[in-house]
Amino acid sequence: MNLAGLDLNLLVALDALLQQRGVTRAAAQLGLSQPALSASLARLRRHFGDELLTRVGNEYRLTPLAAQLKERARIALAGVERVFTAQPEFDPASSSREFSLLVSDYMVAVLGDTVAQLVGAEAPHSRLRYAANTPERVDRADQVLTTTDLLVIPHGFVTDLSHQDLYRDEWVCVVSADNTAVAGELTLDHLRDLPWAVTFHGPTASTPAGRQLRMLGIEPRVQVVTETFLTVPGLVAGTDRIALLQRHLVELLPLNSGLRALRPPFDATPLVEAMWWHPMYDDDPGHRYLRDVLARAARQALG
Repeated sequence: MNLAGLDLNLLVALDALLQQRGVTRAAAQLGLSQPALSASLARLRRHFGDELLTRVGNEYRLTPLAAQLKERARIALAGVERVFTAQPEFDPASSSREFSLLVSDYMVAVLGDTVAQLVGAEAPHSRLRYAANTPERVDRADQVLTTTDLLVIPHGFVTDLSHQDLYRDEWVCVVSADNTAVAGELTLDHLRDLPWAVTFHGPTASTPAGRQLRMLGIEPRVQVVTETFLTVPGLVAGTDRIALLQRHLVELLPLNSGLRALRPPFDATPLVEAMWWHPMYDDDPGHRYLRDVLARAARQALG
């Protein structure tokens, strides 16, 4: 295909139409008249040989091809924007760039405020966007990181991406303070017999310590699954459940959380929290600044 003959404005129109699923809302988003955007839709339909949007009752639905194009158009548009907003140097004080990070609530609890303070002081016109590093996004990290600055996650989940280690943390077991089944130290029998509250439970979604348990032949009796670490204490306190949490997070819990933190009865491998990014941003000045902020935040908050 001869790309020189394409009108990039059609990419903007395509993204808005597929995201909004209608001409009226897409035109309002772009600040265009409905006739102007309808003309763009007609050109897109001719180009793809597909209706893209079909009316069903009082609403529009995406055709199968449009459903395929929805995320591709968003990624392509974000790439174009990054190309044409690139600068030879980055000045935090004058930048209005939005920095986007895929993170867990654990990372936000441990480092989020420190990162925000540094960016707020040094790049006051910039914006931080924290989004959840869901299993689906992690599984597609190589694609997602073409439009997102950083993924913050321990080693063991993604490969073949640029990365930098931030800090180390240890796993601790937590039980309710009034759990009479655990009188003193935890044993492997406790891990086998007690019900568990676990995070990200699935074939590819599991904490490193959780995977290590299975390698030891211990299959946790999972009673509750949650995709946020900060909900674990409430799911353990006042119950006979057990869970694994990061020590840095446990140390932030209030003294009246109703939990006891205990050493695991196995040699739990420490996690190494790292930031990951697409290699095409290795030399991007603004991206380098963001990576430096996270590295400084880790040293400042965790030593």
